[in-house]
Amino acid sequence: MNRLTRRFRTLPIRARLSLLVAAAVAFAVAAVSVTCWFIVQGKLYDQVDDDLREMARKPGTVGALLERCTQSPPGNTQVFPGRNDYVQAIKEEGAPCVDPNSPSAVKVTGSDRTVIRNAKGGEGYFRDGTDEKGNPVRVLTGYLGIGPDGEGVGLLLATPLKGTKSTLNELALILLLFSGVGVIGAGFAGLAVARAGLRPVDKLTEAVEHIARTEDLSVRIPVEDDAEDEIARLSRSFNSMTSSLADSHELQQQLIADAGHELRTPLTSLRTNIELLTRSEETGRPLPEADRKALLASVKAQMTELASLIGDLQELSRSERQRGERVQVVSLEDAVESALRRARLRGPELTIDASLEPWYTRAEPAALERAVVNVLDNAVKFSPEGGTVEVRLADGVLTVRDHGPGIPEDELPHVFDRFWRSPSARALPGSGLGLSIVARTVQQSGGQVTLARAEGGGTVATVRLPGAPTPPPELPGTPGTPGAGTAPGTPAP
Repeated sequence: MNRLTRRFRTLPIRARLSLLVAAAVAFAVAAVSVTCWFIVQGKLYDQVDDDLREMARKPGTVGALLERCTQSPPGNTQVFPGRNDYVQAIKEEGAPCVDPNSPSAVKVTGSDRTVIRNAKGGEGYFRDGTDEKGNPVRVLTGYLGIGPDGEGVGLLLATPLKGTKSTLNELALILLLFSGVGVIGAGFAGLAVARAGLRPVDKLTEAVEHIARTEDLSVRIPVEDDAEDEIARLSRSFNSMTSSLADSHELQQQLIADAGHELRTPLTSLRTNIELLTRSEETGRPLPEADRKALLASVKAQMTELASLIGDLQELSRSERQRGERVQVVSLEDAVESALRRARLRGPELTIDASLEPWYTRAEPAALERAVVNVLDNAVKFSPEGGTVEVRLADGVLTVRDHGPGIPEDELPHVFDRFWRSPSARALPGSGLGLSIVARTVQQSGGQVTLARAEGGGTVATVRLPGAPTPPPELPGTPGTPGAGTAPGTPAP
């Protein structure tokens, strides 16, 4: 059985579907055929039994048979002259008294003599039997009464079953033939249905093989708009998957190309500076001290820029799963305060005016702090010397406003694109990935970030993050925090 099951599982789906359909039809046809055969058999036997009852009720049957069988010697009176039925009288003991017109005697069984012994009347007792020649007959045994010798006498009537058996055999053969034709037809119909039903799967297989062979993610499986079956859903899911893979592959290729372009400039500058330093050492003509210091400062700045760029690329390359494993409830207020400390170190000549209210959200702590740092760095970078940066956090909305030159209206739609840098900012340090990382981090936390021109000049960055339940007091940094319990505007735990 296990071997057959394993072999069945190795068959193609079409063959399995065809076999299952054929098996189901065979079971149904067999059940109907057997039921039909038994119903017809019952009807035919009822008809035979009715004929035997009519024979038993025929006037004079009992008297004639008793007269015939009680004569000594028995007389030759025929009970049913001209018929080919079996008529005989039986006693509890001894040989039966057979009507001369009967083809032969019917074999008497113990159940027949029991009818006489128990003096049963009524409709009599029906059974299948055989005559002395082995021919099948239908037998009716009834109680006649007490004979002249004081012994009980029974009537045994029988009729041949040859015609009935022949009819049932012919019916069985016809049902068997039609069942076989039905099963074979069901097998072919199942194969046709399987082919038609699995045609979209064949297209899906061809598409997958084509993608695996050519890496062409533009392949799509045609699906009817009104189709809602499982195959249509599978095809739509495959098309959606290939579309997402194509977009991801395109973004990956674009990221690689942009990263290569961005890395080329600092690497070329580094190589040039290092070659100058190496040549001065090899030729024994050292560079002037001022030039050497400037050259080393340039190398250090370029190394810092490279490290920042590589860090940004690593952040962008992290998968959603890696981010999701580190998500927890964090204090946005703490993240902003940590970012403010770093911003004040980078812009000591600036005035940073901060007003923060407690707010908790679900995010990856390091990624959230990096995003806030990027927003503040952007404000510090474009603020004029001695300028002011205004930072506000209230009800989950963080606004950072600088008083720099601002961003032109036509450039605002591109500020969150990877590696995009305003023409006026390309001379400043940076990779063009900072705001892209901010947008990605905020969106993954379920929030929104926008950049707009501020009234009176400058740029205002707005970050909105959904609230989350306040972490338990035992967590570090939470005991005694203002607004303990649930932060304003956050959902209840």
